[in-house]
Amino acid sequence: MTRVTPIKQLDATAPDFEQQLQELLAWESVSDHAVAKTVATILSEVKSEGDQALLRYTQKFDRLTAESVDQLVIPRERLEESLERISDEQRQALLLAADRVRSYHEHQKQASWSYTEADGTVLGQQITAMERVGIYVPGGKASYPSSVLMNALPAKVAGVDEIIMVVPTPDGEVNDMVFAAAAIADVDMVITVGGAQAIAALAYGTETVPKVDKIVGPGNIFVATAKRSVFGAVAIDMIAGPSEILVVCDGKTDPDWIAMDLFSQAEHDEQAQAILIATDADYLQQVQSSIDRLLPTLSREPIARQSLTERGAFILVQDMGQAIEVINRIAPEHLELSIDEPEALLPKIRHAGAIFMGRHTAEALGDYCAGPNHVLPTSGTARFSSPLGVYDFQKRSSIINCSAQGASDLGKVASVLARGESLEAHARSAEYRIVKDS
Repeated sequence: MTRVTPIKQLDATAPDFEQQLQELLAWESVSDHAVAKTVATILSEVKSEGDQALLRYTQKFDRLTAESVDQLVIPRERLEESLERISDEQRQALLLAADRVRSYHEHQKQASWSYTEADGTVLGQQITAMERVGIYVPGGKASYPSSVLMNALPAKVAGVDEIIMVVPTPDGEVNDMVFAAAAIADVDMVITVGGAQAIAALAYGTETVPKVDKIVGPGNIFVATAKRSVFGAVAIDMIAGPSEILVVCDGKTDPDWIAMDLFSQAEHDEQAQAILIATDADYLQQVQSSIDRLLPTLSREPIARQSLTERGAFILVQDMGQAIEVINRIAPEHLELSIDEPEALLPKIRHAGAIFMGRHTAEALGDYCAGPNHVLPTSGTARFSSPLGVYDFQKRSSIINCSAQGASDLGKVASVLARGESLEAHARSAEYRIVKDS
């Protein structure tokens, strides 16, 4: 007998819909006090003791027997060995994905610019890449070679001088696809450390691990808490929450396709969120039937089932206009527009991390090989955040080169404003450059 998977049913026309939606979307971010206390201790010790503390925590948490951090640095030859060791099919898939990710991000490169005003003053902006970036790649229970490509390649395209990759290898278990991806992405240094201790090493530097300018990449609650704690000492990409997908369907897509699209996020972990919006209650029931039939076929069925029952939802809307309102309210990480003319909706969508257009564009394609980055804002942060990209590894410096006349004209304005703020030295500094009337 097919086991029914109870999924929350919401009606966007109901008076209490907003309250129900708030409850559905609620997620406690990194706020565990015990975790925060542990992370604070680890950060402090790695900052003060360097390699000694990093090695101690790596031995403790990953059960490695290395006698120095130097032994945890993976030589380039070992990465190349992994690239040769994986199957031809895996190698070609990684190479194709890398080419597409690299090509897409080439379009994001920004160039320096300037313009000259009538009096000869030059104003502009200089774009430069960061010098050194750290990328965190999860290891252990889950290994993500795609994360290597998505985090390292935009940095390379941006012109970052050096990429330091950290990846835990609990009990010495190595994922060859992860090492192979590092070889393909031309990562400069790979170190088999993980957890909060790896974040501390990247943020503060140790005898072996260089201090970086920015840390990117996903991790568990200890990694996320550590990234939040070191922000300011270094830049970070984001504090990522559970993975999310919001599918909007007009009732014409094969319900099995939609069910599997929802599974593609639900199987990540129990906190992942999969939501379907439709204008037809009968179609929602069809998808429910597909879920009940297909879910038992998944190898990660227990995880997906818990995700769907605890955080999943079907939302019935009156029309696509109301669907757009719900989309912008949720600001999803992944948005699938499984409808006839997705281009018609696109200009009205203000908040979404990545938008998958049409019935044939499964979100999974974006995770691996479409080209755009799969590091996306979660938990509603798409309202003010963007996907990871080349721009995250570039800095902008303002350029100001005043002519004598420009300095004189601007000096008069600056003088008034500076004296209005009681900053005499500011005013007098500007006044020195004012050309005296003859």
